[in-house]
Amino acid sequence: MLAFFVAATVVTLRQYLRLRDRKLLPLLALFAFLGLAHSRGEWDRWGRLFHFAAGASGLVLLLALSPRHTVRM
Repeated sequence: MLAFFVAATVVTLRQYLRLRDRKLLPLLALFAFLGLAHSRGEWDRWGRLFHFAAGASGLVLLLALSPRHTVRM
């Protein structure tokens, strides 16, 4: 499982460096935090903190990908 999150982090980082799209940064953080959380273990304090940070970066990703509504006049 940890190898998947490391690979996903590397692929996302390469895409960010290639495209320079800032919307990829929360996704990069999500994969990195989940990889760190799984490396620390489920019952470790830092593992729980990294899981919380992954959830927070997922919410930031949701905000980044949500369409912006503009007011038409």
